[in-house]
Amino acid sequence: MKHWMAENGGIVSCTDEEYGVRKDDGLGIIKPVNSSGGLLFLSLLMTALFGLMLYGVVQMAVTGQWHIMGEIWWMYVLVLYPLFAGWAGYVTERKAEKLRRARNLPRPVEHPSRQ
Repeated sequence: MKHWMAENGGIVSCTDEEYGVRKDDGLGIIKPVNSSGGLLFLSLLMTALFGLMLYGVVQMAVTGQWHIMGEIWWMYVLVLYPLFAGWAGYVTERKAEKLRRARNLPRPVEHPSRQ
């Protein structure tokens, strides 16, 4: 069970599945995106950029420039990690939203370890 402070100041308890993705700022300068809408937007954006990269592969194949692919193949593997992580985060948060809505729980606004 996790406990967090709700927007109204009350303490709420939930399971890990109902909590979803990490909600704190990670002590970074830029605040993370942890809403399902924001994660969906970022995942779609990364998917579109990966699609452009695949379009580049098709263009290299059509024009016979395979030597370029030999130099940059690792970029495609590198881009797959954030792409899959983004979609996994979206699915996790979307499932958590549905579980919270079923129990009429508010959205967490603070990480449980910060209390």
